[in-house]
Amino acid sequence: MTQKILISTGGSGGHVVPATILYEHLTDQFNVSMFIDNRGIKFLDKNKYNLKIFNAIPISKNIFFLPFQFFMMIYLIIKSIYFLKKRKIDILISTGGYMSLPLCLASKILNIKIFLFEPNIVLGRANKFFIKSCEKIFCYSDRIKNFPNKYISKICVIPALLRKKFYDAKKADSIDKYINLLVIGGSQGAKIFDTLIKSSIIELSKRYSLKIYQQTNLINFEELKIFYKDNNINYELFDFHEDISNFMSRSNICLTRAGASTLAELVFLNLPCVVIPLPTSKDNHQFENAFFYKKIGCNWILNQNDIDDDTILNKLANIIDNKDEYLAKKINMKNFNYQNTWNNINQKIISVINENRISKN
Repeated sequence: MTQKILISTGGSGGHVVPATILYEHLTDQFNVSMFIDNRGIKFLDKNKYNLKIFNAIPISKNIFFLPFQFFMMIYLIIKSIYFLKKRKIDILISTGGYMSLPLCLASKILNIKIFLFEPNIVLGRANKFFIKSCEKIFCYSDRIKNFPNKYISKICVIPALLRKKFYDAKKADSIDKYINLLVIGGSQGAKIFDTLIKSSIIELSKRYSLKIYQQTNLINFEELKIFYKDNNINYELFDFHEDISNFMSRSNICLTRAGASTLAELVFLNLPCVVIPLPTSKDNHQFENAFFYKKIGCNWILNQNDIDDDTILNKLANIIDNKDEYLAKKINMKNFNYQNTWNNINQKIISVINENRISKN
């Protein structure tokens, strides 16, 4: 009988996108479904997946809400137990986040096998809570910050999960007389990229033949359109739902946040990037993501708290005018990704799940 796998996800695109990729890797071998919350539903095509919407309330630091949250969590765990038993789920795969808590707890109670996924270089808090109970945790490195040493054998290192379209996408071109700058704010948007970099872009447009591809949200869309038109700067704006691999392929340098999926995609398409990690990210995981790739020579890092009007301009101009380091980064990216193929990842994930499913039965 075909095993039934449930993938738990939700929240930001950083949780949802890898969940959809896992879904595609597993759907030919298993009966796969996905649990997602209302926040995460906007990051996927809901008609493409076997979905169940399931909402967990964010954990508040306000002590006055603790009694309510306690009883709500009990309710959600009971609801999860009922769902898991009714659907006869054999395996739960969690991509982390607070929305996974009731399903993971219910799976533990029902003795359902749990697999975790951690794309960041810092172990997420929900994943850390369930690391003892899981069979394996899929990671991009075996050197994960805050990972308990006694469970290190549970790490299964895989190449970065990429959407299938990336394997068919053209690699990014090198800088020549044209500068095609890609600006990525992530699934939540990034105000710093919609405001602070404006003066740098104006000055860059005076020095070089410049085109901007910028990811933004609907709130800032019109304001940015007016800005670029008023300053006679060639541009294209797009949102999180559009095919970002297309924009990466047409760019030759990038300015970005440090989401795990975004950095993996940039490195795979050999697009050197200046990274500005979100300083408020939990456990500083965006900086750690960026630093992981910096150590293997794929990017530059700027501290948001140290940025002024000239910082981004000077960094980008230095890269453009002195291309040796830029070209070295493109080579490092190519060398790092030589094993990242859809089939390699597919075989690794399926074999790990099958080995642990059989060994414990």
